[in-house]
Amino acid sequence: MKEYLYSRNAVYEALRANRREIFAIEVADSAQEKGKLAEILNLARTRKIPVNKVPRAKLDKIHNNHQGIVAEAGAYPYSDLTEMLEYADAQNESPFILILDSLQDPQNFGTLLRTAEAVGAHGVVIPLARTVDVTPAVVNASSGASELMRISHANLSQTIDALKDNEVWVVGLDQNGADMEAGSRHLRGGLGLVVGSEGEGLHELVSKKCDILLKLPMKGRIESLNAAVAGSVALYLAYLSRD
Repeated sequence: MKEYLYSRNAVYEALRANRREIFAIEVADSAQEKGKLAEILNLARTRKIPVNKVPRAKLDKIHNNHQGIVAEAGAYPYSDLTEMLEYADAQNESPFILILDSLQDPQNFGTLLRTAEAVGAHGVVIPLARTVDVTPAVVNASSGASELMRISHANLSQTIDALKDNEVWVVGLDQNGADMEAGSRHLRGGLGLVVGSEGEGLHELVSKKCDILLKLPMKGRIESLNAAVAGSVALYLAYLSRD
């Protein structure tokens, strides 16, 4: 299945990651070949990917935020938990896995992927159903970080069991939990951080599977943060706490 990736960061990271096939690139005929666009074109030449100059109006029909470039690409290459754990081991690091429980919004998903990549998470696990997939909108929202991340479709309950079998502590982000603190013993070593959906939070079965539930301490008067913000803050707290 082919799809169209759009925006300069998304196309650049897809080329740099070299994990999926890029069949062709279309560039607006009015675009100036400098900066990120020049880097993209150099990568395309290196990989012998056809580059076509087209009217900007053609790209507008694909997406209005194309930034003068679109790439015709193959399907996203999903990974699995085993590959994530092997990658962590190869880096001589304890596993750091983000688990997303039925996230629905592409922007939130993209934001969390970007943060996960920034803090060095070894992979992201999403459910088999009732979730947003890695679509071009998610690739764009993540600024291409999705192309650098190992992302798996899996049964979350089985994933949590597998992590525990590998001595990974599973922490659920939940408003009913204890306060999360940087340096907490719960965030050290192997960690699976579970972030719930925008409206429902963690599903009951997933919540019960977690070793502990933690929440972000709130000093202000708002009741909660959205999933992307809360998850990103929790990822950074975990990153600052890692051994």
